[in-house]
Amino acid sequence: MGKIAIIGVPLDLGANRRGVEMGPSALRVAGLADRIRKLGDEVVDRGDVDCPLPEECDIGDLRKKYAEDIKDVCEETCEWTIKALKQGYTPVHLGGDHSLAMGSIAGVAKYYREQDKRIGLIWFDAHGDMNTPDSSTSGNVHGMPLAHVLGMGDPELAMIGGFKPKLHHGNMALVGIRDLDEREKGMIAQSGVHVFTMKDIDKHGISHVIDEAIDVATRGTAGVHVSFDIDALDPRDAPGVGTPKKGGLTYREAHLSLEIIADARVLIGMDMVEINPILDTRNSTGELGAELILSALGKRIF
Repeated sequence: MGKIAIIGVPLDLGANRRGVEMGPSALRVAGLADRIRKLGDEVVDRGDVDCPLPEECDIGDLRKKYAEDIKDVCEETCEWTIKALKQGYTPVHLGGDHSLAMGSIAGVAKYYREQDKRIGLIWFDAHGDMNTPDSSTSGNVHGMPLAHVLGMGDPELAMIGGFKPKLHHGNMALVGIRDLDEREKGMIAQSGVHVFTMKDIDKHGISHVIDEAIDVATRGTAGVHVSFDIDALDPRDAPGVGTPKKGGLTYREAHLSLEIIADARVLIGMDMVEINPILDTRNSTGELGAELILSALGKRIF
């Protein structure tokens, strides 16, 4: 039996479209905690990290909108994550926009760093999320978390948790990528991270790609943090997202990806982000997000 800590992070400062602050509620309404318990795991729901609304914040530098408040939320998320890990729980973060990953990954990385261990990362997303304030055309921080996890971009965002980078680029795999900004393409190529685009998945199959991603993320590491943006899926399966892009993972490809990760027994933390109930249909995307978390935690068909 495992121990799972649910941590809500209703962050709605990193993007232009409102609504993702209700993502944690959508996942909870889908019965997430009780369904995890049915897997035989002990579950504690820690509630939500305090996240201010845009109306309560100063937008600040337009190249990195709301960066100061996002940093504060991520610092608190980092601390909550470390506390859960020290108590023997695997943290599962419910978003909220993908900016929160700067805090969740900082927390997991810091916990293992104090034991002289590294972590790996598998990042499911339609987008690269590796812009910086200097490269972004929108100034939306939810398009920048990976750059800051790697220690690039804004110095304060890169230093969440008190250190940078959070992990080695050689232990990071991006999966499902199909929509990159032109300047971002060069940054990703220079970063040295492993990228598996939808073309790679179409060509080689999802099981082969995930096996490779796990290999990348487990080389010399304590385990793998999975950060899952629901827009990695095709919008036909996940309509409740702010940045839909056709041609994504199918329902079964997404589940198989997380089932393979569960079978490998390498999961040390997880994010499920960017669910927007305002844009959803009868909470179908919230339900899907909960199902995917269950697959990552070991739910089996048979």
